[in-house]
Amino acid sequence: MKKIAILGSTGSIGTQTLEIVRKNPDLEVVGLAAGANIDLFEKQVREFKPRLVSLQDEVVCKELKVRLADMDVEIVHGMEGLLCIAEMEESEILVTAIVGMIGIRPTIAAINKHKDIALANKETLVTAGHIIMPLAAKMGVSILPVDSEHSAIFQCMQGENRERVSKLLITASGGPFRGKTRKELENVQLEDALKHPNWSMGHKITIDSATLVNKGLEVMEAKWLFDMDLDHIQVVVHPQSIIHSMVEYVDGGIMAQLGTPDMKLPIQYALFYPDRRPMAGKRVDFYELESITFEKPDMETFTGLKLALRAAAQGGSVPTVFNAANEKAVSLFLNRKIAFMQIPEIIEMCMDVHRKIENPDVEEILKTEQETYDLIHSKF
Repeated sequence: MKKIAILGSTGSIGTQTLEIVRKNPDLEVVGLAAGANIDLFEKQVREFKPRLVSLQDEVVCKELKVRLADMDVEIVHGMEGLLCIAEMEESEILVTAIVGMIGIRPTIAAINKHKDIALANKETLVTAGHIIMPLAAKMGVSILPVDSEHSAIFQCMQGENRERVSKLLITASGGPFRGKTRKELENVQLEDALKHPNWSMGHKITIDSATLVNKGLEVMEAKWLFDMDLDHIQVVVHPQSIIHSMVEYVDGGIMAQLGTPDMKLPIQYALFYPDRRPMAGKRVDFYELESITFEKPDMETFTGLKLALRAAAQGGSVPTVFNAANEKAVSLFLNRKIAFMQIPEIIEMCMDVHRKIENPDVEEILKTEQETYDLIHSKF
């Protein structure tokens, strides 16, 4: 029986992780944490019967305690709740599926308790990769990628000598606005930006896909996950989303991982690595697949990707500014307070005024995040 804890159980990755648990009786959920979706969370707790659960808001937590009065479950809240679940003695692997830099401290806490990490919280490595990866190596902990692109790269490296990798090729669908001009994007509506052509994801990551910011974050994450120089990581637009990413080796050979656009495969691969389990679902039918095509990303229209690469190259605290500015800008767009094209403008403004901290600790990372939020709040 493999015991797991999940941070972000009511989100897209969290709910799909629980779907995998339903299909694999040798998985046991011992801890669950979520934001504020109390109705869905209550159903999850009643179904999976974890020993420890957490919600972010204390008031909502009090309501949950009333609802679950008939159950033997410990209920905690806030950051302390996340840390309690991350450090649970019973769990063997922590699925970090919460969005944002709130995932940094619980991830560090879990690593310090020798828990493997199924990583879906990309902000953790984007902003604190210089802390997380050395710590994981020191503690003998595996960081198992859940993002489809990083899982694909990870799978393509199995059985290979990592020193013989010459390039990582991260694929991008191009999002709903692929091929559009800057002029055409000036008046796009929220509903248009949320219509991803291939993937079903949460609202924030769907907007990140539309701006191509998501690919920039994935480049930063890949740098830390696979210890690769930025000059050897390339973004390739692949509209069909069949190839999830590729690895080129020194002899010119390229390994690619293919599959349908379904997050359950990388989640399940992380949970059972190095084993592969049967999984129901649609398969790629090469007789039906008319073509697979590739394009160079348009970084003059989708400047979010260019800014991400700039932030990655500058390093230090700059990726934190990039990430925090994007989070706040996407939130403003989702609340219809700014236009779509203002998202990269806000990111650039924040990056331009920031004074870089070369090797920030966790406190400095979180302070930089708050300072970025405050700057945007003062302007919008």
